[in-house]
Amino acid sequence: MIFEIENKKIHVSDAGQGIDPSKETIVFLHGSGLSHIVWSLSEQFFSNKNFNVLSIDLPGHGNSEGPCLKTIEEIAEWLETFFSTLKLEKINLIGHSQGCLDILEYASKYSERLNKIIFVGGSYKMPVHPDLINLAESGDSDAVKLMMKWGYEGSKKFIGGNPVERIIQSPRDISEILAVDLNACNNYSNGLNAAKKIQNPTLLIFGKLDKMVNLENGHKFADHIKNSSTHVIENCGHMIMIEKAFEMRDKILEFLN
Repeated sequence: MIFEIENKKIHVSDAGQGIDPSKETIVFLHGSGLSHIVWSLSEQFFSNKNFNVLSIDLPGHGNSEGPCLKTIEEIAEWLETFFSTLKLEKINLIGHSQGCLDILEYASKYSERLNKIIFVGGSYKMPVHPDLINLAESGDSDAVKLMMKWGYEGSKKFIGGNPVERIIQSPRDISEILAVDLNACNNYSNGLNAAKKIQNPTLLIFGKLDKMVNLENGHKFADHIKNSSTHVIENCGHMIMIEKAFEMRDKILEFLN
């Protein structure tokens, strides 16, 4: 589906089903430098469970027109414009990595539009190493290699190839998309206050072997959210929705039901 938001064409994957007002809606938010593709193992699953499914390519990502939004705060305001334009009420928000920061900031301002929240591989703060930012800003492909090294458990191979390499393919993708996102994560400072404000039922899912959001930080995040539960997936790194899609989907469905 293509929507026009603030004079930009925005691509949203809907599992081919559109939006049925009689169904609950799930909105998926991708992480830094990525796109809706990372949710491909989840979209049809939840659509078949009688949910509307909307997996957004944020501005400048995937098939959406740019430029990228430069701060988490800008993304949160953009999301409210998007949801308001589509007249979406009581949505369930699922975010991965940077998408969790987007949800945090959004929920701190517009919680009345939300039903339940699911954080996948996220925390209330996500500092980025200066070396990774420098590589990304210069369009160096080593930035992607470093992300994959830290993002996956071991050296797993994925059907159809590594999705990060499929999405971030060129120096332009690295410097104009990934670098912008990494700086947005690094500069975001309202996460702790936002987490403490959340009242919505919340599920947090972590990979036990995640190097980007280790379990200690994950549990600290969960401790600041009043109405929350936590699930830890064994033998899993940061890219939970790809590494352990089936277990993640089942836990989310159980939570939503």
